[in-house]
Formats: sequence, C-alpha cells, structure tokens
Amino acid sequence: MSVDSEFAFELRVCQWAEREWSPRRADSAVVVARQLGTKYRRWDTVVLECDPDGLRRRAAFGPEAFDSDLLHVLEHAPAEWAFYRDALPDPGYPWRYVREAVHAAADRDAVETRKRGNRIEIRRRRPYPDWVRRIVAIENKPDLTASAARDLAGQLERDVALGLADEVWVATAATGERVEPILLADFPAAVGVLTVDADSGAAEAVWEPRTLDVASPGTRILERPEDDASAARFEYADPEWKAEKRQVIAERAYGRGWRAYAGTMRPDCRHFQLRAEASGVVPYCAAKERVPTQSECRGSCPEFEPEPPAWRAKGWPVEGGPGKGIKRLLDRRRRRTRPGLPEE
Repeated sequence: MSVDSEFAFELRVCQWAEREWSPRRADSAVVVARQLGTKYRRWDTVVLECDPDGLRRRAAFGPEAFDSDLLHVLEHAPAEWAFYRDALPDPGYPWRYVREAVHAAADRDAVETRKRGNRIEIRRRRPYPDWVRRIVAIENKPDLTASAARDLAGQLERDVALGLADEVWVATAATGERVEPILLADFPAAVGVLTVDADSGAAEAVWEPRTLDVASPGTRILERPEDDASAARFEYADPEWKAEKRQVIAERAYGRGWRAYAGTMRPDCRHFQLRAEASGVVPYCAAKERVPTQSECRGSCPEFEPEPPAWRAKGWPVEGGPGKGIKRLLDRRRRRTRPGLPEE
C-alpha cells in the first residue's frame, strides 16, 4: 500500500477516526481535527471524546472557536450583572485586554454588557458547558524510516512527559508483515501504535497506549543532549496551564475540524476535485492525477487554472463555481459532527 503524501495519509486517518474511533465511554461523541497544538508542539490528528449533551450545548455559542482570552470571560461570566473586574479572576495581564475580550464576546452574543457610570458590567447569556472528556493526539508517519523513527521518538517522549493529551498514538501505513516494523521502533511504551491501510480505510491498534495523568503537573523537556554526560533542560507545566491549553485546543478543534483544508487550497482551480474512495472523500488534482498537498495546491502552482467564468455563473442566484460548492459541502459535513449547529 502506498499513499501520495503524508497529507493524504493524514486525511485518511481523520476519516477512520471520525468513522470508527471507540471512546473509553460508549456514550461519548467524537470530534476530529488536524494540525493542532501549542507553540511547543503540533499534532497531526486530534480526537476529542465529548459529552454529547455538553457538545450540543456548546453549539449555542456558534461554530467559531474561542481563544484563551474569550474563554477567560465565558467560563467566569456571572449569572447576574457585575463589574467585569469584580466578576473575573485576575488574568495576570493588563485589564484592558480583558475589556477587549469582553466586547468581543458580546459581539458574538456570548455575554451581555451594559455601562453603569464608567463601569462595564457583564452577565452571561448561558453557562459555558464542560463538553470535553478526553483529548487523543495522533502523530501520522506513513513511511516510518529508521531516521524518522529516531526523530519521532524524541517528540513522543516530550508528549508523554508533558501529559497534555490523555493518550498519544502513532499511526503508520500497514505493511502486512507478520511483525509490523513500527513495533520494533524505540518509542515510549506509553504510546499506542495504529497501522492503517489507506486503500481500504481500515486501521488496527497493534499496541495500546497508557492513559496519561492530565490533571497532574507535567514536564516540558526543553533540550535533550545527545551525549550521556550532559543534563537535559526542562521546566514544569502546572495543571492550570495544562487545563487552559486543553480547552483552547478543544475549541480550535471544534471550530476547524479536519475538513478545513479547502480554506488553504485552491478549490477554485478547474483541476481541483473531490473524489470518493474506499476510505472516504479526498481532494484530488486532475492535472497531477493524485491527492495534492496543501503546499502544492496554491495559486503559484504551475498547473493552476481558474474556473471558467461560465462555471461560476451557474445556479440562481449566482452561487459561484464548483470551488465554492466544494467549500459548502465540506462545511455542511463538518457541521454534522457538531450537533446543534444549523446546516447552511
């Protein structure tokens, strides 16, 4: 089995996870996203195991993600009118930024504001729900060479030490050998291993991960020397920082999903298509005759040809060409995984 690129493999892993992922709790809902993390680490695939009722109540706040500043307002907004500086805990940065976040939250109809004298008072419209149960991080390496395994081992050690995700996995292409080569790689034992057949869309867990303690302090490894004589540099990450980052990651996953690739590619190119395969629907370039990468599918691509004007005038009223139709289709499918949001 071969895949066109790591990007193409990543989409197939996301498709499998959305379709087949088995949460620890059977009543959990699943939301899948890609390319998320912190400034220290970005994961290829993120799986959220969510409380179904909380996930539906999250939809009342709209489809867009909230950043950390807005979450600070939403999670502490009072049920009754109060001066925002009395209602919200000290953020650790200037209050003028909190005031800006209050206005931004009000613009999104997430809180109410009023002015009493020179004071801005706030009141929540609805409680912000506790909708995320677990966060699962998956690193995708379809072709795991020896050098790639060495590089990946260090990243996985950092993931396990920090404990930001509840589980950490590696997904690689299935080889069909009696013992998959990835099982011989020197990875932390706490990391799970998933082998994926990208042609059929099937996957198998060949090594189960250990659940990490996300509620305890984590260790952020800053530098690991290559020799055995030097000491590693590290710092501790407190549980409050981890909880905040987990919520921000969950919000970004909710807002983006894994089908947002059309926003950074060129579906308005006449060669851009969506193709149904055994694993699911994937973007396809008729000029390259394969799944293009996001870096390839740009306006600077030598094969790029804009849609003819006649294509864009189809429909009444004018709805745009196939490129806009592809974006609408992907957005509708993304909304279906977030119950409570209206389909557009």
